Formats: sequence, structure tokens, C-alpha cells
Amino acid sequence: MSISNPENSQSSLLKPVELHGQDGHQKASTVTLAIAAIGVVFGDIGTSPLYALKESFSPSHGIPFSQMAVFGIISMMFWTILLVVTFKYVLFVMRADNKGEGGVLSLMALALRSLQSGSQSYLTVMMLGMFGACMLYGESVITPAISVLSAVEGLEIATPEMKRFVIPITITILVALFVIQKYGTAAVGKLFGPITITWFISLAALGLYNVIKAPEIFNAINPIYAINFISEHTLMAYIVMGSVVLVVTGVEALYLDMGHFGRKPIRYAWLFLVLPSLLLNYFGQGALLLSNPEAIKNPFYLMVPEWALWPMVGLATAATVIASQAVISGAFSLANQAILLGFLPRMGIRHTSDNERGQIYIPVVNWSLLIMVLFTVIEFRESGNLAAAYGISVTTTMLITTILLAIVMRREWRLNPIVIVCLITAFLIIDLAFWTATLIKLKDGGWYPLLIGVICFTCLMTWYKGRKLLRDRIINESIPLEPFVAGLLAHPPHRVEGTGIFLTAHIDYVPVAMLHNLKHNRVLHERVFFLKLSIWDVPYVNDEERLTLKDMGGQVYLVRSVHGFKETPDINKVLAQIEAQYQLKFDLMDTSFFLARDTVVSSKLPGMALWRERLFAWMFQNAAKPSDFFQIPTNRVVELGAKIEI
Repeated sequence: MSISNPENSQSSLLKPVELHGQDGHQKASTVTLAIAAIGVVFGDIGTSPLYALKESFSPSHGIPFSQMAVFGIISMMFWTILLVVTFKYVLFVMRADNKGEGGVLSLMALALRSLQSGSQSYLTVMMLGMFGACMLYGESVITPAISVLSAVEGLEIATPEMKRFVIPITITILVALFVIQKYGTAAVGKLFGPITITWFISLAALGLYNVIKAPEIFNAINPIYAINFISEHTLMAYIVMGSVVLVVTGVEALYLDMGHFGRKPIRYAWLFLVLPSLLLNYFGQGALLLSNPEAIKNPFYLMVPEWALWPMVGLATAATVIASQAVISGAFSLANQAILLGFLPRMGIRHTSDNERGQIYIPVVNWSLLIMVLFTVIEFRESGNLAAAYGISVTTTMLITTILLAIVMRREWRLNPIVIVCLITAFLIIDLAFWTATLIKLKDGGWYPLLIGVICFTCLMTWYKGRKLLRDRIINESIPLEPFVAGLLAHPPHRVEGTGIFLTAHIDYVPVAMLHNLKHNRVLHERVFFLKLSIWDVPYVNDEERLTLKDMGGQVYLVRSVHGFKETPDINKVLAQIEAQYQLKFDLMDTSFFLARDTVVSSKLPGMALWRERLFAWMFQNAAKPSDFFQIPTNRVVELGAKIEI
């Protein structure tokens, strides 16, 4: 399976279906969805006050502390939040929905739709989108580490002797978080909204409590303070931008989770609760620094009244666990999409909810993330050390989103070129400024998410290229299906009772499993189905548009079942729909499923570098069996295969 476009499909045997898709979120009141969105969407960006300002005044930046520096940095933070989150993402990027779904992969699929498959521009856009997704994986590793670590560091403020327990407590919380993933988050998710709302109200209250003591901090709303700071401390301000960008970490979540909650609830939640709370808290931290410069060592916790410090540590820890849960769930969702789009081998996927189709658990992704998160905590040890690593993954994804958005604006929205140039230029100036500022921190930890992203990207593109080579090798040696069936029915072998279902990778050619069955068993079932499971570049497909069936005569049928890239095909549901739509009954105890199980061998044939062919062969060998992935009853499966060189 690979990413496909319905309009580009020109099979001679089955007419392409007309797909319209459907929104991923259920219909509910805007207020209800907005409350739910607060608990899921804004956890990451909502915990940024724990470390963003502290890191901006890091001693490694060399900024001399002064009131003007405070005004300048708070002004930079204020305008960064407004321009990047509110203007760019909330007003523009969230308009680029793919049948209601958002996220970099949805945006990539939307951009690819107007490009010629296989062209250089198509491949370039595809690689950009996949690299953006890979950088999100880097963010999925760093977010739990920096969020929980920064929350637990509040213990040092409450009791300095607790410093030696920060790392063990952080590790314990993270291990517990990943262990409970297999049970699903549907029940716990109901608590996310109220806890996160309490967190944002607390942020606003703390900010207001400190702003009252130094209301002059609101002068930082004037962009002149940011401009003067940049002009007077150009090099240092440029370095600080790599920390200022931490105020928008998690901004991709607004776009990624749009399919679950809808555009309007996320916008309302941002504009009426999250944005005011965050801004008040940052201004409150700035006001604290104006009256107490010593608070720079941890401005968030030092702005908390002494009597509320321990409750605030507990609430911050809960908020960071929720933020971590959101990115872990996002990693599962991205992995599932990558599998269905043909960029990752099949993995075992468990659906943890009977009601919510987005609730999934992927063991391989879960335990891999846990190992990398624990390594991150042990290696970096302090949230300040992790801040340098955090920025580059965020800014890289932001930059890629802008490039893909430009393509969608031109080819899908067909906006005036002058409008596109003005908007995209403004976005690129901001994105490039932040991105290059984070690149300065490569040696200080920025290399870490970049390394994760490059490794993921190499694996994804190797799998994509390897599957294409494998498919080409098979097609070159395949027999056209239609004349083969005609000849087979003209001179049929012995036909046996029951139904034989042959999963096929291409509807125009005879599946390898059929050829092996005829060669070795020399029989043909009473009923034969060639079943193709296709994944299109839409998130969901309506059931009435899912199936296409062609009767090839002699009780031989060719069926294509179309699925969106956020759906996992289930063979039992496919058969049930064939029964309902075409009145063709299935008895599973009288049905056999024939699948190809090939062994891939690297060779000197033209294709990929030898090391990439070996990597692909290893990934292919360790991929989940199609029977497991498509939930085919194991006692009804017959696997037949051969050795294929690539």
C-alpha cells in the first residue's frame, strides 16, 4: 500500500471510486469540544512557561541582566505568540484541512494531490512532508523529558535537599506513563480537560498576582522594545531567539488534532482561555524579574506564593504528564498514518477504544519512545540542557509547514499570487529567523532531535523506495489478470468447495499466491475473490464509497476496498460490507485467505545502495504479518511466497 490519488488511478479493471471522505471528529457542541481540546491540544504549549523565560536568560547566552532586557525579551515572546500561533496557525494553517484532518502528513497529502505522481516536484514535496513528520518524532521524545523534568525541578525550590531526587522521580513518572499506554487513554482522557483548565486558570492567576506589583511590564506590548533589544544586542538577541521560540512549542498540535475537535473549538479555546492565560503568565514572570532579578534562576516557581508552592508542583506535574500523553498519542497516530501511506512496515496496532477510532496503541513505538526518553533524561539531566535540543525540532517542522502551505495556497486554494508571496514571505522570515537561531545550538544539544529525525527519515525513505523496487520486480514478472482468468475459466482445474480470497498488491496482475496455489495444489476454489486493500490520500472514506466489485465470471470476483490514511483496514468488516452490499455470503470456516510471504534479498541489481537494501530486507523480515495487521483469522490463512532480489 502507498499514498495514492483517486484522480490519478487509471486501472483497466476497476473504475476509480469518487471519494469525499468525512470529518474525523464527532459532532458535538462547540463548548464541549473546546473543553475537550484544552485537555489534549494545548498541553504542550501550555507547559512552556515552566522553562521558556528561564532559558531565554540562560547565562550561556551572555546577556547582561537589565530592565530593558526584560522588556525586550517579554516583547519578543508576546509578538512570537501572536504572529506564529494566532496569525499563522490559527488563522491560516488551520484552513488547510484534508477532509477535516490536519497535521504535516495531511498537509503533505493535500499538496501532493495537485502534483504529477513520480515527478521531481512530487518527490521533493513528499520528502519534505516526511522529514517534518520525523522531526515531530524528535519532539515526541523531548517533550515528555523536558516537561516532566521542569515540573519536578520545582522540588528544588521548595526544598533544596530534594535536588538529588529530581531524576529518579522524573524517571518513575515517565515509566509509569508509558506502561499505562496499553490500557488506553479514553477513561483518563475525561480528566484531562478539567485539570488543564485548572492549570491555565492558575497560570493566569499567578501572572495577575505578579503583574499587580509591577504593571509597567505591559509596556512590553510595544514592539519597539523588541526591536531596540535586537538592534542593541544583535548577536545575543539572535541567540536568544532560539530560546524565545520555546513559547510556541506544541503549536503543531493545534493543527494535528484539528480532525478530532474541529477548527472552531480549537480557535475558541485558544483565543478565550489559552492565549490570555499564557500571556498573563509571561508578563507576570517579567514583572517578577523587574522587582526581583534574583528570581531568574527559576522565574516560574519563584512567582508562586510560598503557601501554594507544593500544590503548584503537583499541578505542574499533572499538566506535564497530560502534555506528554498528548505527544505520545500523536506519535501513535503519525506512525499509523505512515504505515498506511507506505512509509513504514506494518506493526502490531491495538485499538484501545470501541467508540473512538483514533485511540490506538502501537507497542513498538511505545517502548522505543520510552527508551529514548529515558536516555534523554539521563543524558541531559536538566531542563535547561534540553531546551537547546527542543527548539530545532519545533522550528524545522514550522518551516516545512510554511513551504507545504505555499503549495496548497497556490494549487488548491488558487489565491492571488501577490497575496501568497506576501504571506509566505512574512512566514518564512519569521520561521527562518527562529530556525537559524536554533541551528547555532547544534553542539549544545540541537544535534539530538536532528539525529533522531535523520535516522527516522532514512528508515522511512528506505522502506518507501524498497517497496517500490519490490513492486516493480514483482510486476515485471507478473501475468495480466484479465486474460489469465479468462484462460483459467476456459480450461479450469479441479474446483473444490469453499471460498478462496487472494490478497493482491495490484488489481491488474495475478497475485503470486494464486500462481503458487495452482502450481502446488492444482485446484481452484468454488468461489474466488481477488481483494485489493487501497489507501487513498484522504483521512477517512464513507462506507457507501468504499467498495468496488467486478464479476469476472465463473464466480471469480475482483474487489477493491478503499480506506483513508487514518483508518486501519479490517478484513472482517470488509467481508461484512461485501455481504451487505452485494449479497455474497461468507462462512469463515469455509473460507481460506491466501497471502504472499516473500523473502527479500539484497543484490547488485540497480536500485538502492547495498546498505539500504540490507536495511530494507531487515525491516521487511521483521514487519508484522499481513494476517495480523488486517486481523485475518490465523487458522484460515495460507501463506505462500518466494525469494525476491532487489
